[in-house]
Amino acid sequence: MTNPATDPSTDHLTQLGSHSTPYPSSPDEAVLETFANPHADRDYWIEFNCPEFTALCPITAQPDFGTLTIRYVPDQRCVESKSLKLYLFSFRNQGAFAERIANRILDDIVAACAPRRAEVTGQFTPRGGISITVTATWPK
Repeated sequence: MTNPATDPSTDHLTQLGSHSTPYPSSPDEAVLETFANPHADRDYWIEFNCPEFTALCPITAQPDFGTLTIRYVPDQRCVESKSLKLYLFSFRNQGAFAERIANRILDDIVAACAPRRAEVTGQFTPRGGISITVTATWPK
């Protein structure tokens, strides 16, 4: 098995191990970095669970809190987790409905690593007595 610290396929990763962490102010500024899938010969799921996701309501500018679950079956590339953390953090000051958030994240994951399958589920805490869960999947 290849040692990630000496693997030349990870030389391009700029955020992992960086001592200075600039936080992107929007998802458009964030960069989802990837690395070569060490097991591209098989299907397996990678799952990220983000229980402290925040964004803003686009109407009231009040914070919306939720848990995001990002699952995908990688093909040739995998998403690097620190870049994903910074990407998700960039939503903190963005106004967007839950439906937009889940679909935007799915689109960006697909664009970054071209997975075989992917799904993003956002479970948002209640506001006004109603919670919302949105699941976006790829391929359609």
